[in-house]
Amino acid sequence: MTKKIAIQGIRGAFHHEAAALYYKSQFDICECMTFHHLIEAVEAGDADIGVMAIENSMVGSMLPNLALIRKSTLHIVGEVYMRISQNLMALPGESIQTLQEVHSHPMAIMQCESFFHNLQDIRMVESVDTALSAKEISENQLKGIGAIASEAAAKIYGLDILAPSIETNKKNYTRFLILGHNGNSIDPAIPVKASVAFVAPHLPGSLAAVLQPLAEAGVNLSMVQSLPLIGANWEYIFHADMIFQNIASARNIINDLRKKLQATWVMGIYPSSPEIQDNTKMKL
Repeated sequence: MTKKIAIQGIRGAFHHEAAALYYKSQFDICECMTFHHLIEAVEAGDADIGVMAIENSMVGSMLPNLALIRKSTLHIVGEVYMRISQNLMALPGESIQTLQEVHSHPMAIMQCESFFHNLQDIRMVESVDTALSAKEISENQLKGIGAIASEAAAKIYGLDILAPSIETNKKNYTRFLILGHNGNSIDPAIPVKASVAFVAPHLPGSLAAVLQPLAEAGVNLSMVQSLPLIGANWEYIFHADMIFQNIASARNIINDLRKKLQATWVMGIYPSSPEIQDNTKMKL
């Protein structure tokens, strides 16, 4: 049976590309305009799995998404890293000189600030999705309006790319998490990543007491972020990604950590994917 994957955005969005990169078989998509809707779609069974952006190499972690996953009933079952190439597009016959506005998601606009620095006659307009901006231009035949979106979006919605790869940093990568109800079986010999959230005791040295044993055990701490603990002044929930040699090591060390922590959430243990995958040959 064909799987259904929930993405933030619509066909041609970067989430659509990430889903194709991770799940190489044919699949259907469930279009979700918000990350809240994405979580709800998978929880309700409207989609089998979800694909959610969690951090970008230029702008950092998407902290609200960490909180969404922690509060949900879903588990992280995988991850995929994808190079993000932003493209300026418009209706056929348009040029950069004829554009009055450019629409896109705020993060896409942020990633292309340098390109538009000397194009100050063009008004930047934030939208909910990169591909949706392209679709609206196509469907409504909006002249003088451009969009920042993926190459796939230009093809799907019949737009011309006026300027390819306009992102400021060409090493522009986004990490996407794969969300499901249950973890997949994991080869006991391969490295795994555990995404864990925890509250350390509000005492001097308590965070060091958590991190020091990880260093001694050779655990690679690839990400640490803190979010305020609602209802407790100046206390925090820490989100951490930890890379272990194998799943047995991950479970043993996490069980030991639980004894030192005020609260713990294991959001997922899944195969670690450190390499950027080639997204030039995807089929959408």
